[in-house]
Amino acid sequence: MFDENEIIDRILKKDLRAFELLVKQYEKLVFFVIHRLVQDKQNKEDICQEVFIKIHHSIPSFRFQSKLSTWIARIAYLTAINYVKSNKRNSPYEYPEDLDNYYFSDDNPERELIKKNTADYVNHLIAQMPHQYKLVLTLYHLNEFSLAEIREITGIPEGTAKSYLFRARKLLKEKIEKDLKEENTWKS
Repeated sequence: MFDENEIIDRILKKDLRAFELLVKQYEKLVFFVIHRLVQDKQNKEDICQEVFIKIHHSIPSFRFQSKLSTWIARIAYLTAINYVKSNKRNSPYEYPEDLDNYYFSDDNPERELIKKNTADYVNHLIAQMPHQYKLVLTLYHLNEFSLAEIREITGIPEGTAKSYLFRARKLLKEKIEKDLKEENTWKS
């Protein structure tokens, strides 16, 4: 059983093994947050390491006003957002300003291979979404954070996060239905 209080106390006493346990406990959470925001595969690992360095330096300021996982996810989110903002000029793809009118691009035959594995297919669809949608879906469904915790992590108001979640689900549903319809048309 992972005891946050004990681990933090041990880390504050310079116990490196305790920090290793913290990293093992939260590395997937940090990766999911980074993965949904940062497109550049080469930098994801570096950003994850940067997050854990920040956590190590900031752990004395953790006051248990939220869950440790929420605090860590917030650090990961802010680090990823800072990376995205600082590299926006170098990015070949800009997110659309009007998220309400965002549509998926037409896929190529590669899509057919991706669809064979449902999880890969859904992740492929999520990866095409604006980062706000990807982030909220990941935090809510994969990491099981509440809307209040998502607000605390991202600073996005609960109502907005709820709206993003609704729109993201709607986009996924529409895209899947469209693809199924196209697939059935091919079979007919």
